[in-house]
Amino acid sequence: MMGHSECLPNWLEKRSELSPERIALEFKDQRYSFLDMHNHARNWASAFYSEGIRRGDTVGLLAASHADTVFILHALFYLGVKVVLLNSRLTQNELRFQLDDSEASFLISEQIYKDQVNFLSNHGITAFIKEDFLDKNCGEAPILHEFVLEETATIMYTSGTTGKPKGVLQTFGNHWWSAVGSVLNLGLHEKDTWLCTVPVFHISGLSILMRSVIYGIRVILHDSFNEKLVNDDIRNKGVTIISVVTAMLNRMISNLGDQKYPRTFRCMLLGGGPAPRSLLEDCKLKHIPVFQTYGMTETSSQIVTLSPEYSMEKLGSAGKPLLPSELYIELDGKKAPAYQAGEIVVKGPNVTKGYFNRAEETHKALRDGWFYTGDIGYLDDEGFLFVMDRRSDLIISGGENIYPAEIEGVLSRHPHVFEAGAAGFSDSKWGQVPYAFVVLTQENAVSEEELKEFCKQYLASYKTPKRIIFVKELPRNGSNKLLRRELHTLLEEEQ
Repeated sequence: MMGHSECLPNWLEKRSELSPERIALEFKDQRYSFLDMHNHARNWASAFYSEGIRRGDTVGLLAASHADTVFILHALFYLGVKVVLLNSRLTQNELRFQLDDSEASFLISEQIYKDQVNFLSNHGITAFIKEDFLDKNCGEAPILHEFVLEETATIMYTSGTTGKPKGVLQTFGNHWWSAVGSVLNLGLHEKDTWLCTVPVFHISGLSILMRSVIYGIRVILHDSFNEKLVNDDIRNKGVTIISVVTAMLNRMISNLGDQKYPRTFRCMLLGGGPAPRSLLEDCKLKHIPVFQTYGMTETSSQIVTLSPEYSMEKLGSAGKPLLPSELYIELDGKKAPAYQAGEIVVKGPNVTKGYFNRAEETHKALRDGWFYTGDIGYLDDEGFLFVMDRRSDLIISGGENIYPAEIEGVLSRHPHVFEAGAAGFSDSKWGQVPYAFVVLTQENAVSEEELKEFCKQYLASYKTPKRIIFVKELPRNGSNKLLRRELHTLLEEEQ
């Protein structure tokens, strides 16, 4: 039928009718049923409504991972609001850019971020701190009983390899199909419990919250990652699934020692870049079912997943596209044959409809429904994907994406910096950390320490270069493009 928008019942409201008593969320030994969660979401929705937040508004959410955050997120969906999920590690200027760029009219935050909130309030953003709502008595708010699948639910910023971060539009349909694609691959057990220790402002964390209400499963939420607590919960609380990146899995395995996970634990979902062979072999010895995955903010979490039965035979592969999704490798404008590396191109109902207010970049990335990831990889003769390079030069540090261009942009602002290049260097703790290479306007004009301090004003701490190396010139190609891969050889020459 043309012109008819597909709708689904409001997921949490529907879930609270289907399985009201079932535990939805556990946080620091507090347990909430789906009905509790629905009631909390309704109360928060009323509070925000009384402050003037209305359907169609865009609202920034700057909050840590805890129970309230989950309720507030659902409350905003109940009101029909687009939610901009803000990374709590960003600087005040980075937050301000994302709120301005997304045209957000409100910000909801909490006491621990009061410095950021004060800064943003002074720049004309209407901000609320959740603690101020505690004893307010508010009337009922009208809530959405249906979600329109093509409507935007969330906006998450991803820094492009060049220029400013872009707001990725994630629709209710994207989240729904992401949940469906995953469950058609991993299956569903009514006793499933997903342990969430990844931030909820990341797609990996948010997608767990979405799946919880769609599947009707319990989520155990941690406010940060601690390998000992994670291992305790897997061993004692009936956790069946957890989402991790390599840096987390490394720490979990070494903390586990000779102990084993229970047989009920069925899925270690591993994303955030390829895993080292030795780690996968350790997991195999311990009978830990590792599912390697590939996905991004633009695909609303995993789009390709490798089942454990192939984990050794197809070591290093991210697997095959999930049922609703498709993929091919493009080389010189054509489909590449097996084992030929090219750009990974994906399609599916979980793929974003584009970037907010970025017509040109959307047009470049999305062609005839196919999304050009900018990632390089190849397919083997059985159709398994091997990802070689994330977004050409992306640095993945402890699961956080760092774009060299952003670091280079900040360094270049310094009056004594002539030019700068940044790249990722391997690090046993974080997987990779950023290093910067700088050509100064005159020798010894500024020290490494001074430049690091300068970076800290504009960049989150994980993006600040761990080392800054002064060089005479940066490697460039014929068309003067910076060759970031060759920065590694510069370091060897320096040693």
